Amino acid sequence: MVILAPFNVSINGQDLKPGTQIPQPGKGIFIKKAQAYPYLLYLPKNFVADHQHSYPLLLFLHGAGERGNDLELVKKNGTPGFVESMEDFPFVMLSPQCPEEETWDSERLMALVNEAIENYSIDTNRMYVTGLSMGGYGTFDLASNYHGKFAAILPVCGGGQKLKAEKLIKTPIWAFHGADDPVVPVSESKNMVEIVNKLGGNAQITILPGVGHNAWDYVYNRAEIYQWLLSHQLK
Repeated sequence: MVILAPFNVSINGQDLKPGTQIPQPGKGIFIKKAQAYPYLLYLPKNFVADHQHSYPLLLFLHGAGERGNDLELVKKNGTPGFVESMEDFPFVMLSPQCPEEETWDSERLMALVNEAIENYSIDTNRMYVTGLSMGGYGTFDLASNYHGKFAAILPVCGGGQKLKAEKLIKTPIWAFHGADDPVVPVSESKNMVEIVNKLGGNAQITILPGVGHNAWDYVYNRAEIYQWLLSHQLK
């Protein structure tokens, strides 16, 4: 049997190869005097650039250790490290890089999401956010600041602002955290999940026994997390 490689697609004059991660500079939009995040763009292997097809979007937010100006660092942990070897990964995935000494800014992230909607045939009813450590905080923050935009979120070893929990009650949440995390206490995730549920939300948490801060190695290679995300869409 002969397996054909995906055809390149042309978007805005750029040749892109589905099934690979392509570095993108962002549009250079300046928000709050800050430059847009550069990012790795992954297009599904069956991607077709036309108005008849649409694809779910997954925004992946890395942790503090992958900040900088080298997009290869973004592949160090989580889904960007192995997505190209996956047989079937149906998402358009954006994996931005946060500059040194900064944390994730939700306005700049949403500008990136809007860029994807404009260019990559995104199904806006199936947009999801996940992130680890600093990216877990960024996941909670983005979903609360732009509530109603994302169909579900999956924060890993992160936490959120309790005062924003009310903004998350209509967003399905599946949080993961190592029980023995010495960097971000497991209570950071537990408290957010408990508050969201008390307010009438739909949040759950999986606590990983005997696991420290590195919960991501136990999470992102699970097929069921991607199936869970796709089981949710905006109505």
